[in-house]
Amino acid sequence: MLRRRDAQRSFFDAQSVPHRVAEDSFYGRMGAVSDKLFRDDDLAEMYCPDNGRPSIPPSLMCGVLLLQFFDDVSDREAVERMVYDMRWKVALKLSLDFPGIDPSTLVVFRNRLARHGRERYAFDRLIEVGRAAGFIPEKVTLLIDTTSAKGAGAVQDSYTLLRKGIRKLLKTAGFHVAGKRHTLSARAQVLVSSYLDQDSKADIDWSDAEQRSAQLKVLVQDAEAALELTAEQMDDEEVRSVGWLLTKILGDDLEVDEEGKPKIAQGTAPDRIISITDTEMRHGRKSASQRFDGFKVSMATESENELILDINDMQAPGSDGQQLMPTIERVEQHAGVEVERVIVDGAYNSGDNLAACSEYRGRGVDVVTPFRRPKDPEVAKSAFDIDLESRIITCPQGHSVTGKPGRDRKGRDILKFTFARSMCASCPLFEACVRSKTSGRTVQTHAHEELLQKTRARQATPEYKEMYRTRSKVERKIGEVARHGIRDTRYLGGKKRQLQRLWTGAAVNLKRLFTLAQDKGCDLATVFAIPEQPGEAMMPA
Repeated sequence: MLRRRDAQRSFFDAQSVPHRVAEDSFYGRMGAVSDKLFRDDDLAEMYCPDNGRPSIPPSLMCGVLLLQFFDDVSDREAVERMVYDMRWKVALKLSLDFPGIDPSTLVVFRNRLARHGRERYAFDRLIEVGRAAGFIPEKVTLLIDTTSAKGAGAVQDSYTLLRKGIRKLLKTAGFHVAGKRHTLSARAQVLVSSYLDQDSKADIDWSDAEQRSAQLKVLVQDAEAALELTAEQMDDEEVRSVGWLLTKILGDDLEVDEEGKPKIAQGTAPDRIISITDTEMRHGRKSASQRFDGFKVSMATESENELILDINDMQAPGSDGQQLMPTIERVEQHAGVEVERVIVDGAYNSGDNLAACSEYRGRGVDVVTPFRRPKDPEVAKSAFDIDLESRIITCPQGHSVTGKPGRDRKGRDILKFTFARSMCASCPLFEACVRSKTSGRTVQTHAHEELLQKTRARQATPEYKEMYRTRSKVERKIGEVARHGIRDTRYLGGKKRQLQRLWTGAAVNLKRLFTLAQDKGCDLATVFAIPEQPGEAMMPA
């Protein structure tokens, strides 16, 4: 049952006694607006209206979560700070004799937020504050980038994945219950006992290739036996999910040698499982040399006020550019603004993104993005002059040919230009330019070639250079949220990962709102005043 925060102050209030917490510190400023940040009734639907033990007021719990992510501390440490840390007492307007709460209360509250779809509550509430105060304009320019984040599980090798996968499947099927084992055959009982009664790595010499090979064969046989043993229970969704997981590990990590024996496969499957603990973790790359294990976090900030308008959890594999259009849509939906320009790095400058932005909602979104310098600029596609109207291409040495219509992999119209080999053979750039052994150089246009050409030409203008220079602000903001723990995933599951991203972003935005209010000479109490009725931005999507 919902309990609302009592407005009656105590004689022992932290703010009523002398303390050393500066008024202009983050904690001091938060304390000044603590009763205006969140409202208990905004989250009333998460509680039974007329039954049950009274809850900790959700407005207080929201404040605790915000401070927890701001200081990047565990549940237990957060509770201890509520009891012993004067900064937290001032920020939350707690009394000196506040008895504290159990750490599990934070777990329950996060689960409530996720279950009721209110992960965005604090983030959207503070965006609403920025909009109402005039800090966020009606039309915005977004600076978008991504950063890597470690997963909450341990990265495991193929042997460990198989062993843990077998154990998880048998346990999910209920064979950890002693009574269920009596109906099994002797062989099945040995299998169940060896994986459920003990969970340790095989005692072999792991530097010996033959012993590793023999152990791998045992694990594969046991995995197949476990799948066969649980086949009748595959109607159960949870058992089927774990069974699929184990089957995927067998398919992704292993192959059969010439003698029919299993061996570790060469290369890495595109969507390879890397942890049984956190099955959504994946290998990812931020560049050719920077690999990571876990997830990516996409972030969009407004160029002028530097408030975070979107922060989103995403899978590690794939291009950053896949998040461009979803980011624009989320910002417009939740912040109630119109995105008129995005400034992004080269990972976002695909022809498809440029086309989607130019056609967006009939008004378009201006995209400021660079093209990476090619390895061989003298013979790269950008060195060729392509006239789309006349369908003629001219190479860097002045030779021209006419293009022929064609289609790309998506069935869209393109042009294909092929130079005669005799024409290319006498060119001083032949070795660097031509890869084919039978024909001359071939160049193919993109379905949105005209947009790509305009964007490339714009890159050389002073206007572009001035606008693109502001992109460094989002990198600085990513560094700031990283200091608050955004790169260390705390929880399992997409909803809870997203909750961590959003509440960390909300904490950083609160700090920024304090700065904006100070710079513009605004009264904090007025800036954070809660309206009589919550706006749409505070409601779940």
